[in-house]
Amino acid sequence: MKLYRAFINNLPLRRVVVLAFCIFVIWWLRNVMSTVLLTFIFTFLSINLIRFIQRHVKYRITPFWIITPLYLVIIVFLYLFITHYIPGIIDSSLHLVQKVVHFYNSRQVDHDPLINFLIEASQNMKIDAQIKTGISQVFKYLTSVGAVGATILISFLLSYFYSFEVDRMNAFGRLFEDSKLNWLFQDIHYFAQKFVNTFGVVLEAQVIIAIVNTLLTAVTLVFLKMPSVPSLAIMVFILSLIPVAGVIISLIPLSIIAYSVNGFQTMVYIWIAILLIHALETYVLNPKLMSSRTHLPIFVTFVILLLAEHLLGGWGLIVGIPIFTFFLDVLGVREIKN
Repeated sequence: MKLYRAFINNLPLRRVVVLAFCIFVIWWLRNVMSTVLLTFIFTFLSINLIRFIQRHVKYRITPFWIITPLYLVIIVFLYLFITHYIPGIIDSSLHLVQKVVHFYNSRQVDHDPLINFLIEASQNMKIDAQIKTGISQVFKYLTSVGAVGATILISFLLSYFYSFEVDRMNAFGRLFEDSKLNWLFQDIHYFAQKFVNTFGVVLEAQVIIAIVNTLLTAVTLVFLKMPSVPSLAIMVFILSLIPVAGVIISLIPLSIIAYSVNGFQTMVYIWIAILLIHALETYVLNPKLMSSRTHLPIFVTFVILLLAEHLLGGWGLIVGIPIFTFFLDVLGVREIKN
């Protein structure tokens, strides 16, 4: 009993043990990690919207009347997108792939040093392997549409139920802090709050940056009269969720497609546009959206991405940096000043 009391009173040791317990539980739930992460992301964004509206609206509005119309609108837009736009995007993507494959197999490629350089660079960076892995994953998902749809639907519904009862859920959670194991739930609440304030905010910033990058890139592609802009925009959005490395990875396929369609001049325009967009992200968006977070050196960012991808797979490229930022916050590592 004395040992138990000494453990409870030793706050640093106790929190290390609780954190290790939380990590074990997350590892144990790794098979449903997609559902957990999607639910967290949807819920985080929904609750932020609820709090934003409640702060700026004079009259008291319950979360139910804020979130229900929003989710209904999202469902309508998803239905229209799936029924009207998905078939066109698939057709344009197949046409683009056929065009690039035809160009790749033509004699022009064999005698073009620039294209050979880009292909060699992609091979050295193992982009071809990543693309093959991505295609195999996409094919796997397409052949199990029901499972993927169920994951998204469950996450969507869970986030909705939590969001419109957020005040009640918070009150319910506080009951555990007055239980016989109050020290355990107090520490879990401490780490949960840290997690939301770091992981959630950093992930939200990545999503906003990815949206801005995608919109600017799509406008550039339309201006340059590139084919299959919706397909390329989707590719850019997904890769933009990967910090730093996403820009480099997306630049090579965009360069090859631009060169195969409109030649060297269009490829140079693509480089200039991506450089300007990346500069906007680095010097404007990142400082504004992540001003209260630790700015990581590029070397550290790449090491984290490599380790996270090895440990967590594709999700690691997206959540690796937010998870690392969370641990920095727990350890009390403050913002790096240039």
